[in-house]
Formats: sequence, structure tokens, C-alpha cells
Amino acid sequence: MNSHSLVNPNAIIGKNTVIEAFSYIDDNVTIGSNCWIGNNVTIYSGAKIGNNVKIFPGAVISSIPQDLKFDGEETTVEIGDKTTIRECVTISRGTKDKYKTKIGKNCLLMAYSHIAHDCIVEDNCIIVNAVQIAGHSIIQEYAIIGGGSLVHQFSNIGCHSMISGGSIIRKDVPPYCKAGKEPLSYKGVNSIGLKRRNFNQIQINQIQNMYRILYLEGKNISQAINKISKEIEDSKEKEIILNFIKSSERGVIKGILD
Repeated sequence: MNSHSLVNPNAIIGKNTVIEAFSYIDDNVTIGSNCWIGNNVTIYSGAKIGNNVKIFPGAVISSIPQDLKFDGEETTVEIGDKTTIRECVTISRGTKDKYKTKIGKNCLLMAYSHIAHDCIVEDNCIIVNAVQIAGHSIIQEYAIIGGGSLVHQFSNIGCHSMISGGSIIRKDVPPYCKAGKEPLSYKGVNSIGLKRRNFNQIQINQIQNMYRILYLEGKNISQAINKISKEIEDSKEKEIILNFIKSSERGVIKGILD
């Protein structure tokens, strides 16, 4: 621990964790083992940080929510093992909605991105430079959000999806999809990403068939769900896609637009 850092004596710091000069660690903070906290990092009360986490200079973790309804309730930010948080990232703690903001394991939050109160970012996500994620949003595992994108509050971004840089996400993005353009639209299945994660061709073909029904046959959502339910063989991917669409409160993105 650097003598020029300021660490509250009640903070819990794991073994072999390095805290560089001019960083501030508040009361009621837990940091795991083998972490690296760079220069000029601020970690406020309520942060619970796992093992092998790297936090780069200028990041601010567990600041109070930018929400006028926040009334000082005790809430947290949880950050999973092996996550990397780059320069000037900001992560706000939760409100009475979920009482926590959560970042999963093995995530990469690139410079100047913002994760607002009550967001859930699941494992293995990549949030690229300057992405701004508004409150109560859920980013499911292995999702990638391109640089400079804006995510509307209460949005849900499905697992293994990939969103192009500069996007405005106003509707939910279903699992396994690529999305781009304005307004944000379905641009096919993220087949390259799925192959990299060991999905086989049978699985990928089935996912493509489901999205062909949803987006390319001119059906409304209810008709597409009915046809997928009846005609597509049961699988984990089918269950994930149907559950996502049925539970979407904001509605899912539209089909391919020229």
C-alpha cells in the first residue's frame, strides 16, 4: 500500500493487493486478494470488490446514485473476480430498487464508460469506451456494447449479443444478435462470436431459424412466438430466446432496416 494513498482503517483489503499513490478507499469497502488499484482511484463506501480485479487511474467506484429519488439508503456496488475497469470509469451504487449495482466476473469496462445505479452486468461482458448505461439496465453474459453507445434506463441486452459503436439502445436487444444502425435494428446472428464460444453449427443454425421467423417472415411478435414454439425443436437456446422476448417490457428491436 502506497504511503500517499488514503485508506480508511475499517476497509478490508485482501492479500497482495496493491493500492497506488493518491487513491482513496472509504469506510465499508471490501477489496479481495491480488487486486491492483491504480493512481487516483476513488472507491466509496459500499464497494465489494472480488479477487484479481484491476482498476485504472481516475475510476470512481460506488458513488451515490445520480437519482433524485435516492434517500441515503445503504446500498452497494459488487464487482466480480478478474474484472478490469479502465481509466475514468464511473459506477454508481444501487437504490431501493435492487439495493445494488453488480458487475460480474471477467468483464472489461473500457475508459470513460458509466454504469448507473441498479444495473446488472453479467459475466464476461465487454463495455467499450464511453458507453453510457442508464439505471436499472441488465446486460446479460458475453454481451459486447460498441464504443460511444447510449443505453436507455430499464433496457435489457441479451446474452452473446453484439451492438455496433455509436448506437442508441431504446429497445431490448435479444440474445445472440448483432444490432446496428439508427433506429437500432436486428442485423443477423452473432455467429462469429458464438463459434468463438464453442457453439456448434447445429446450435447456430437453430438460432438463425428462430430469428428468421421473428424478423424475416413478416409476422408480429405473438405470431412469431407461436410458430417458434411449435416448429423449432426444444433447446436451451430456444428457451432463452422465447423467455427473453416474452418478458421484454420495453419491446425488442425491430427487424432489418435498409
